[in-house]
Amino acid sequence: MKSTLAYTLFLALMVAVLLAVSGTASSRMSPCCAYQSPQSYYLALGDSMAYGFQPTKANAPPSAVHTGYVDIFSARLRKLSPKLRVVNYGCPGETTVTFAHGGCDWLKHGGKLHDAFRGSQLKAALSLLQAHPGKVSPITVTLWGAELPLPLSQHPKLSRRAIASFAPRFSAILRQLRAAAPTAEIIVTGSWNPEADRLSKAEPLYRAVDAALKRGAAASHARVANMFVALNGTGNLRAQQARICRLTFICSKGDPHPTNVGYRAMADAFMTASGYTWKR
Repeated sequence: MKSTLAYTLFLALMVAVLLAVSGTASSRMSPCCAYQSPQSYYLALGDSMAYGFQPTKANAPPSAVHTGYVDIFSARLRKLSPKLRVVNYGCPGETTVTFAHGGCDWLKHGGKLHDAFRGSQLKAALSLLQAHPGKVSPITVTLWGAELPLPLSQHPKLSRRAIASFAPRFSAILRQLRAAAPTAEIIVTGSWNPEADRLSKAEPLYRAVDAALKRGAAASHARVANMFVALNGTGNLRAQQARICRLTFICSKGDPHPTNVGYRAMADAFMTASGYTWKR
C-alpha cells in the first residue's frame, strides 16, 4: 500500500515538473509580437511619412496625397478585410514631444490632415482605441524623422544625444498604445540611411536609431518594418546609392521623403513585418 502511494506521488510530482518545464519553454518560444488579423479599423500614426508627404505635392490638399505607404498598405489589407476603414492621423513635422502633448508644426502653419484631430495625436489615438475596443488593428507608427538633426552625419555628437533622448519618449508612446490596444498588431517603421553621398559614414548613426526603435517595439510586443532592406537594399555601396536615389527624392531634390516607388517598398516592408498574406 505504501509503495503504491509513493509511486502515485512520484508520478504526480513528475507530471508537475514536466508541466512547469513545458510552460517555461513555451513562454520562451512564444512570438515576441502580438498578431491579429486586420479588424474594422487601420490606424496610421506618426509624421510626414505616415501622411505620405512628397516635395512634389507640398502644397497639395490631403485628398491629392494618396500614394503613401498607408494608402498602399491599406489597399492590400482590404483584400483580407474588405470593409476596413483607415484613420490616418499622420502629421508632417510631428515629434515624440508634439505627438504626446500637441503642437504639430504642420498644423501651426495651416496644414490640413487626412483625418483631423484636436489636441495631441496620442490623445486622438487613445480616444479611437477606447471608442472601438478590439476593433482597431493594425496600428502603424512612423515617428523619428522630424525628431533628429538630419543629416545625422553632419552633427554626430548632437545626433547621439538626440537619439538617447528620443528613445525613452518613443518607448513611452508605444507603451500607452499597447495598454489601450492589448491585442492589436502594432508595426513600427524602422529607420534607414537617406544620406546617399555619405552612406558608410552615416550608417552607424542610423543603425543606432534603428536599434532604439527596435528596443521600444520589443518592450511593447510590437513589430518593426525593416526599412534598411526596403529603401537602402542589401547590395554594395554603389547599388545602395542608386537605390536610395531612386526610392527617395534625396538626390533629385535634396529631400529624404520617398518617391511613389519608395512608398511601395515601404508598404512591402509593412506587409512582410505584419505576417499577413495577400493575393496580388
